[in-house]
Order: sequence, then C-alpha cells, then structure tokens
Amino acid sequence: MVAATKRDKKNIQASIQPLVELTRHDMLAVNQLILAKSGSDVEMIPEVANHLISSGGKRLRPMITLAAARMFGYDGAHHITLAMAVEFMHTATLLHDDVVDEGGLRRGKSTARMIWGNQASVLVGDFLLGQAFKMIVGIGSLNCLGVLSNAAAIIAEGEVMQLAVAKRMETSEKEYLTVINAKTAALFSAAAEVGPIIAGRDDTTRSALANYGTSLGLAFQLADDALDYSGSSDNLGKNTGNDFREGKITMPVILSYARGSQDERLFWKKAMEEGEHNDAALETALMLMKKHRSLDDTIRQARHFGEQAHRALLPLEASQQKDALIETVDFCISRIS
Repeated sequence: MVAATKRDKKNIQASIQPLVELTRHDMLAVNQLILAKSGSDVEMIPEVANHLISSGGKRLRPMITLAAARMFGYDGAHHITLAMAVEFMHTATLLHDDVVDEGGLRRGKSTARMIWGNQASVLVGDFLLGQAFKMIVGIGSLNCLGVLSNAAAIIAEGEVMQLAVAKRMETSEKEYLTVINAKTAALFSAAAEVGPIIAGRDDTTRSALANYGTSLGLAFQLADDALDYSGSSDNLGKNTGNDFREGKITMPVILSYARGSQDERLFWKKAMEEGEHNDAALETALMLMKKHRSLDDTIRQARHFGEQAHRALLPLEASQQKDALIETVDFCISRIS
C-alpha cells in the first residue's frame, strides 16, 4: 500500500516535459518534414492534412521514436523520417476514426469531416498513409518497413473489430482489450520498436521497446476512457461524455453493464444500442459507474499496464531518454490520478 501511495504522488507530478526537451531539436526537423510531405498540387490535401496536423496534439508517438533511437546512440537522420511516418500514420487513423465514429470535435476543433466531408477525410488519410510508406521505403530498412506495415494492418483490423462490437453491450473486457490493443497500442509499439532497429540493436532490445509501447498504449487508451466520464473538455480536447453521446462502448460501460441489475442493463441497451443518450441519460450512466466502481477499475487497469510499461524498460541501460520514457508513462496515468 505504501508503494502504491508513493507511485500516486509521483504520478501527480509527472510530465512529458523531459521527453519534449530531449527531442526538441529533432522534432523541429520532424515538423519541417511533415510540412514538406503533406504538400500536394491537389489543394484540398494540404488543407485537410494541416487542419489536423497543426491542431496542437502532443506528438507523443514521434517523440517516442526519436527518444528510442537516441537512447541507443543513434546519430544519423533516419529517425527523423521514421518519426514523421509514425505521425502521418497516426493522423491518417484520426481522419478515418472520425468518419467511422461520426466525430464532431477533435482536440477542441471541428473535425475535418465536419468541414470537408467524409470522402475528403478518408482520401486524405489514404494520401498520408501512402506518403508515410514512401518515406519508410526510402530508408532502406526492411525491418522498419515490416514493423510499421504490420502496425498499419493491425490498426485496420482493430477498426473492423470495433465495428463488429460497436453498440453490442455483451462485449467482454477481453474483446475490448483486443480492440484497443490493435487500434491504439499497435502504433505506440511500432513507434518505440523502430528506434532500436535503426540504432542497430538486438532483438531483445527491440522486444523491450515494443512491449513498452504496447503497455503504454493500453494505459493511454484506458486513461482516456476514464477521462471521458471524469475529466474536462480542456484536458480531453473533446466534450466530456462524448463517448457516451456517440454510443461508444468503452471499458467503464462494459464493466457497468456486466455488474448491473436487469433494469440497469436495460438502461444501457437503450442508451448505447438504441441511441437514448441525452444529458439526463449521461447523469444516470455516471451514477451507475460510481455505484459499480467502473471508473475506479478502469483506472486500476490503466495503472496495471503502466506498471508493465515500466518493467519493460527496467533491464535497459540508464539514460536520460529511458528516464523520460518512464516519466511519460507516469504522465499518462497522472491524468486520471
């Protein structure tokens, strides 16, 4: 219990600032490359791409790629290209996600689909994926290409899996973890793994960083799930309760439904499957989550995966980058502490 208390205190003070500072110089080069490679003679492409690229995201995934390369002494330029490719892949998935989820707000701004329409969002996302893999091929590393192309396939599978379980209240915890492992954790894992690959490190080191990324991604998504019902629009970049209003079945909902009475389950079915998710229903949902400790247990799971991310890095040699990656885990958890 004492150890957990110490970790909670550490989480409250955690920040991604060490990671930001260590990667600041490299990120300037990444941002320049992003602007260059998001250009096109087709006017709508840079408009849509830059709308999301410039919307103030933390750029966490490309920073992880940069730090994971530098922590093993890499001093070339390929990590810049890889970080750009990772950010393009992430941006493409956001464009596609907002179409699938019919999202209206992203990072506090109207989504691209609300401004330019679904077709433009999907096609610009495809353009960014194409640009990403064009740049990866130019590096000449089949291992990096394999890791990132595999991640792209897994992410697409995750989207299809999510469609299969969408608005199905009988979705299990295991099924949901499988979905977010594909949709969110796969890119975090790939972003971390390509760092040691480009630095010429062995398979054991690659696995350590890949496992770190997977666990961080799961912790990150579960924290987001909890924040949607307990955070504010300022720290979410979207409206509080958006997941509920959009009928998204996330971990707090899954736990509440599984633990609920027959009448409570009927409420969840009407709200999530039949679309009865107004503000009054949201208040009922929050009450049921409190009753069944669904948010508490979602946070507990996020912390569990955070601990796994910590353990993945423990065997690696000490470095500023390692410390920053560990604190990044604590930052993700601190958002819900």
